[in-house]
Amino acid sequence: MKDVISLFRDVVIQIATPYSTGGTGFYLKEYDLIVTNEHVVRGNRNVVIDGDTIEKQLVKILYTDEKYDLAFLEAPKRVDLPVVSLGEESEIVEGLPVIAIGHPFGLKYTSTQGIISNAHHQQQDLNYLQHDAALNPGNSGGPLVTKNGTIIGVNTFIIKNGDNIGFSLPINYLKKTLQDFAASEGAVGSRCPSCLNLVFEHTIDNGYCPHCGTSIELPSQVEVFEPIGVAYTIEELLKELGHNVELARSGPNVWEIQKGSAKINISYYERNGLITGDAYLCTLSKNNIKPLYEYLLRQNYDIEGLTFSIKGQDIILSLLIFDRYLNVETGIELFNRLFEQADYYDNILVEEYGASWKYEEFDK
Repeated sequence: MKDVISLFRDVVIQIATPYSTGGTGFYLKEYDLIVTNEHVVRGNRNVVIDGDTIEKQLVKILYTDEKYDLAFLEAPKRVDLPVVSLGEESEIVEGLPVIAIGHPFGLKYTSTQGIISNAHHQQQDLNYLQHDAALNPGNSGGPLVTKNGTIIGVNTFIIKNGDNIGFSLPINYLKKTLQDFAASEGAVGSRCPSCLNLVFEHTIDNGYCPHCGTSIELPSQVEVFEPIGVAYTIEELLKELGHNVELARSGPNVWEIQKGSAKINISYYERNGLITGDAYLCTLSKNNIKPLYEYLLRQNYDIEGLTFSIKGQDIILSLLIFDRYLNVETGIELFNRLFEQADYYDNILVEEYGASWKYEEFDK
């Protein structure tokens, strides 16, 4: 199974939207698109994707399907990804070992193993594969894979407090939908929730299904997300600092900024009015830690408005500000300082105090 997990590392993709903390998708080279769940991307025209060999980027939603909880996204740019195969319905039997692959809780690429316990779980007129490979928030839209490396399902939902009872949409539904969509030759579309026909930009009738008259909204017609209040202010100051806010969005009131070798997570907590900026710089060395601790304590005494802390092995530089004190002008000054200092300090901590780069791409 190790080879299978390695094969999927490059094609399993992390998805983020302004409305959710994340989900999973997987790339199919045969169709040159990304498959995920509809509920992962609901309410968006575009989503942010990221992966091991994929540069973080914005992609369009090409197709949505509430009936089967499926969505298709355009392929990532400037990358050549490996081929993975869709399995056959006939190979799905109870007791079949399976692997669920995804990005639960925003973690980068995890896999869990289990077996098919029910190959024909019925819910809302659909069959689902019931299995005990652990699924968690963020796994939605990821592939369910056999030990031979074929995809037999799309991980879709769990039973809350169900002790690893997960459900995946079987491969036959995905195959049929892919074939129907391919006939449109790349047009943006959706499945009508009433008559179940596929409707596209060139066939929709003034917002209604041309077959049955049901009101339908295609992905390209979804209202563009616009932040309000403090979130709007945060995004305005990020724009002023030269950052692409659409790429930075990582969930409700959450943004991620790359500055040199440091990654900065910005969060707004409406309940208490607190805005935090946490720059994850590097990780503690295993040896000779005392000089590093002493250095961090001295810097906490000297630097104004920022604080060093250690969480587990991570060394973090943080900014805290209450929303009532934030405007674009003050925010630009405060966050620019955090960004610049984060990129400055992680080099010192690694090169002079033996800390380790947190992210592989900066590992020297």
